[in-house]
Amino acid sequence: MEFSAEQIAGILEGEVQGDENVKVSGLSKIEEGQPGTLTFLSNMKYEPHIYNTNASIAIVAKTFEPTKSLPSTLTLVKVEDPYSCFAKLLEVYDQMHQKQPKIEKNATIAESASIGEEVYIGANVYIGENAVIGNKTKIYPNTFIGDNVQVGDETVIHPNASIYHDCVIGKSCLIHAGAVIGSDGFGFAPNEKGEFQKVPQIGNVILEDFVDIGANATIDRATLGSTILRRGVKIDNLVQIAHNVDVGKNSAMAAQAGVAGSTKIGENVLVGGQVGISGHIKIANGTQIVAQSGIPGSVKKPNTRLMGSPAIPMNDYKKSFIGFRRLPLILQRLQDIEEKLK
Repeated sequence: MEFSAEQIAGILEGEVQGDENVKVSGLSKIEEGQPGTLTFLSNMKYEPHIYNTNASIAIVAKTFEPTKSLPSTLTLVKVEDPYSCFAKLLEVYDQMHQKQPKIEKNATIAESASIGEEVYIGANVYIGENAVIGNKTKIYPNTFIGDNVQVGDETVIHPNASIYHDCVIGKSCLIHAGAVIGSDGFGFAPNEKGEFQKVPQIGNVILEDFVDIGANATIDRATLGSTILRRGVKIDNLVQIAHNVDVGKNSAMAAQAGVAGSTKIGENVLVGGQVGISGHIKIANGTQIVAQSGIPGSVKKPNTRLMGSPAIPMNDYKKSFIGFRRLPLILQRLQDIEEKLK
């Protein structure tokens, strides 16, 4: 589908500078722009590319003033915030490529399941007894939906995801390929022989509205009660959330982060990649944790920035790291002083 510069400006409430009738049918990065594509300039580090891009339309800030001649084939659409406007167009583009409502012939749906209106259910999807699938939901091929699962309206579940029995998925959630929601928590108790005996995990997982789960992420069901990811939580690929964890609203975790059982994470918490968070602790609202940090205990002060393992306030870590880097020199100087004293 093609869009003209005039149409794009109308969607984004922007202003056209150039040929308002020029059309694009694809998107591109500014340094790789091709004729017939739309790009954007938000980070001015990439400004040099706009002077030789082959893209047909570029979204730029209203304050942007060229310092060189722009390509004659380039039309600008000036907006308040290029990044957010480009993201809005990406969303429109993505919706255009989503599946239309349909239930594939070889999907398996229990008779007791309730299926909403305008739903897409792909090939080899399994939907269990008493499951409830909301309106305009899309479930892509090879996905497993267990018994008594509830999936809210307009949620998208990508291929090969597994949602175990009794779990609850809210409205407008996005679950990527290979994600596992509701697998058993890591619960074992040693018996008198020192052997591990499995503790049944009879709780569930609740994803509130607008939660995103990345590819191959795993969210364990609670031993009792619920593992809860609250409204607006964003989870990256390969993240592990253990049983009975509670993640507060609008918090986000980058890839390979892991949270141990029964930890309570506050609202608007940012967790970097490969961060490890211990179990049975609390993380205050607004905490920011730098990648590869380890959190062994509760974080009580809101809006704290942490770094290192075990993590300490980021500014303290940076000062400590300066000292650590100088250790070889300090040790050599100490050795020299000892030799002189002898």
